Amino acid sequence: MRDSDALENNPHVSRSALEAIHGQVFGWALSRCNYETATAEDLVQQAYVELLSGRARFDQQSTLKTFVFGVVQNLARSRLRRTATRLRLMQTWLPVDSAGVAEADEPTDFNSMWQAVRDLPARQRDIVELVFCREMSIEEASQVMGVTVGTARVHYDRAKKSLRKTLQTEFAHDI
Repeated sequence: MRDSDALENNPHVSRSALEAIHGQVFGWALSRCNYETATAEDLVQQAYVELLSGRARFDQQSTLKTFVFGVVQNLARSRLRRTATRLRLMQTWLPVDSAGVAEADEPTDFNSMWQAVRDLPARQRDIVELVFCREMSIEEASQVMGVTVGTARVHYDRAKKSLRKTLQTEFAHDI
């Protein structure tokens, strides 16, 4: 099937527009699956299939970037639900010992900073990533997250306050 044929199912999406945001979409997919490259590739591919087949129809109520990020977010949530269900079934029928994980070497400042972001509650972590790393406005990020703009602003404000407090105590000894 030619690209132009696939885009007939979603007339407001062009191949060049998807190519322009591909790197950012892949980065978002990576963050949705704990930076597992193969899983992120699957998510992005599945998102493109949804777009090109017309199952996810872009109706220009947001930017294409926001819309595609939302598609990836929904696919990741769906994948997570399936994985959680399988895990619960496995734990029920095949109990597993929980072995401890060895601690990593002394983290660098960069790693400490991103660990502080990873330690945030899920919605706060998502809003920080979307705004700072994916260069979205809070309004666009709220659409991706499926929350109101007011809720997104609250999560954004709380995340900044939490990060400020965590990083001030983390790096206070360096000053």
